[in-house]
Amino acid sequence: MRPLIAIVGRPNVGKSMLFNKLVGQRLSIVEDTPGVTRDRIYAQCEWNGRTFDIVDTGGIEPGTDDEILSFMRQQAEIAIQNATVIVFLCDIKTGLTASDQEVASMLLRARKPVVLAVNKMDQVGMTNPDIYEFYNLGLGDPIAVSAVHGHGTGDLLDACLEHFPPEGGEEIDDSIIKVAVIGKPNVGKSSLVNRILGEERVIVSNMAGTTRDAVDSYFEHSTGTYCFIDTAGMRKKSKIDDRIEKFSVLRATMAIERSDVCFILIDANEGVTEQDTKVAGLAHESGKACIIVANKWDAVEKDDKTMDRMRQEIRRDLSYMTYAPILFLSALTGQRVDRLFALIQSVHQQASLRITTGMLNTVLADATVRVQPPTDKGRRLKIYYMTQVGIKPPHFVIFCNDTQLFHFSYQRYLENQIRNTFGLEGTPVRITIRQKEERTK
Repeated sequence: MRPLIAIVGRPNVGKSMLFNKLVGQRLSIVEDTPGVTRDRIYAQCEWNGRTFDIVDTGGIEPGTDDEILSFMRQQAEIAIQNATVIVFLCDIKTGLTASDQEVASMLLRARKPVVLAVNKMDQVGMTNPDIYEFYNLGLGDPIAVSAVHGHGTGDLLDACLEHFPPEGGEEIDDSIIKVAVIGKPNVGKSSLVNRILGEERVIVSNMAGTTRDAVDSYFEHSTGTYCFIDTAGMRKKSKIDDRIEKFSVLRATMAIERSDVCFILIDANEGVTEQDTKVAGLAHESGKACIIVANKWDAVEKDDKTMDRMRQEIRRDLSYMTYAPILFLSALTGQRVDRLFALIQSVHQQASLRITTGMLNTVLADATVRVQPPTDKGRRLKIYYMTQVGIKPPHFVIFCNDTQLFHFSYQRYLENQIRNTFGLEGTPVRITIRQKEERTK
């Protein structure tokens, strides 16, 4: 396991900005509003030849009655329990507050190494004398940092590295399958991730828009190692008037891009809505292996035909994704959740499948004999050969005498022949048609 640095502190001291500066990319949403970060955001970092993880947490508001703020505090406490080193971030502009004192007491009780950092020390050369009051926290020498400019971040990481265990066993496993959990708000994405992990990893609330960042959770199962990415619900663009929500949807789209497999969650009570088709379209266009997950199946009134009827409705409404397997489950009760792992492995293997040119051309020859290539004004389409040029998704290039003659219906026919022969369940297929000049005699 890699060492883990947890960045904690009260709201709006600049934890997310410091996290982004250390990681070197804008992973965590930064906004001048307390409570923007809610769940734990993880990222990998490297310093002085050591590879480790950093976790950004929501602001700790001691003694709050607010439901979301209480959840944020729970998330921060979980991060503290799992951390190798804790970076306690304070704010020079507000000075030492009673909340800082309470957070410091909480950290001392955790009995973990704590590195005290004071943020917003943006001036170079001069030390603001106000930094000395932070000695009252009893956490040792405060390190002056500027999350905006990056000053002092090297000293901060050096101080953290002193508490790391001896080097070894920190390599990242390339076999980890990244699974993005996507869908419109309130379909149960966070509940499903928590059910899979067996812990309250992400905040669950009936209030739409609870999840804001894309939250990574690593999980080891007998079938392999997975990284589940819980994302913010995607609403219609016309309904998004909040800057934070715009960032959230952007993070969800980025999560799709970096994933291997996408769970497309739909509410079994509502069926496929217009917004579901748009969300599924993002995964399809990105060429990701997909599993359609009908959640809240426990709340549906059923007879012996209900599942078949709903399967037909999903196939009709998501007609461009006939390749994706459908699973009916309940994140609340755990019904059929265990079947997801076999499906993930299956669709991931299909998306990574490589087919030899010889086998492809045998299928192509058989297909062209069964259904002759189309003709136009006496000119017949000639297909020379086909080859695979990529995986995730499988990408095939077909060479012919004239691309104008290659009707999309014939292309769809060839795709169906490939799928019938090689399977490719759960993954889209890309086909590129190229024109090859005939040699003149």
